[in-house]
Amino acid sequence: MSQNIYDDPEFFAGYSRLPRSVGGLASAPEWPVLRAMMPDVRGLRIVDLGCGFGWFCRWAHENGASEVLGIDLSEKMLARARPATPDTAITYLQADLATLELSARSFDLAYSSLAIHYLEDVTRFFAKVRAALVPGGNFVFSTEHPIFMASHNARWLSDADGRPTWPVDSYLAEGPRTTEWFTPGVVKYHRTLGTTLNALIGAGFTITHVEEFGPTPAQIADNPDLVKERERPMFLLVSAHS
Repeated sequence: MSQNIYDDPEFFAGYSRLPRSVGGLASAPEWPVLRAMMPDVRGLRIVDLGCGFGWFCRWAHENGASEVLGIDLSEKMLARARPATPDTAITYLQADLATLELSARSFDLAYSSLAIHYLEDVTRFFAKVRAALVPGGNFVFSTEHPIFMASHNARWLSDADGRPTWPVDSYLAEGPRTTEWFTPGVVKYHRTLGTTLNALIGAGFTITHVEEFGPTPAQIADNPDLVKERERPMFLLVSAHS
């Protein structure tokens, strides 16, 4: 079973204060890129894998999706999502993505935001997602970029001009990485960029777009604290079809 860190009270309290937790998709810097990578959602049956507070589920329904299923391991996250979602076209399910079983060919679009790095076996997950999609269905996801993941436990350094630099720690050593984020002992799984993309191809997907995302100059102008995030990509964004 995956680590259910989001139901830890201290972690949940910290996570709930993040801008993306308070402001939703509009407060997630990578959202405009992810949105552009998706097909028109009108009339689609959609599954959100790691739905959290249900922000994407509600957006998809508001933009014409016919059915939306949000799945998350955290009961605390779902307890926040359900009362914010009165429409019966959106349903939520508490389940572990690591052992998830979905009905074959039951969705037109699978979406996952910043959840895959918690999964040890991404090969199994990708295979299950593809089987759940109709032929030609779309899969759009974000995950922590492996360079970002490999620098979790490294310290900021400075170059000769005093600019921040971010060292990478054992990039090719794949496997679990334990770090401190709101609480100690948060476990994520580091995979190289090649491992992730090749697992997707091995599951039978055709990759259509890959984005190594960092904040834009406009986002940094709005929030100068983001300037250090230009030192390495924060997120890996991928779109593919079955």
